[in-house]
Amino acid sequence: MTEQEKNYRDMNEYELQSEIARLREKARKAEQLGILNEFAVYERKAILAASYLVDPEDIKKGEMYRIEGDPDTYFQVDYLKGRFAWGYRLGGEKHTEALPISMLRPLKEGK
Repeated sequence: MTEQEKNYRDMNEYELQSEIARLREKARKAEQLGILNEFAVYERKAILAASYLVDPEDIKKGEMYRIEGDPDTYFQVDYLKGRFAWGYRLGGEKHTEALPISMLRPLKEGK
């Protein structure tokens, strides 16, 4: 089976949404089969692909965001590099990390 090798940045919105759906389906199947490492890989790829549907201009430096899948955790953005927001989670040690921008939700969206 040959898959089309195309970078996410070169895909249009429809192609990205199709790719995300394909990856999530593969993740679902891997989870059902109990192949958790494969499940995690497909989930991460889908999250990264979804980052190309988010306008980086919508993510503001210095602002606080909720983290998708972990609504009680807040993330302070220090800077952006590509499709990743660099910053730290509140409440713990100020350990700098990068999150795909598709994982960030504005505080005003609620839980």
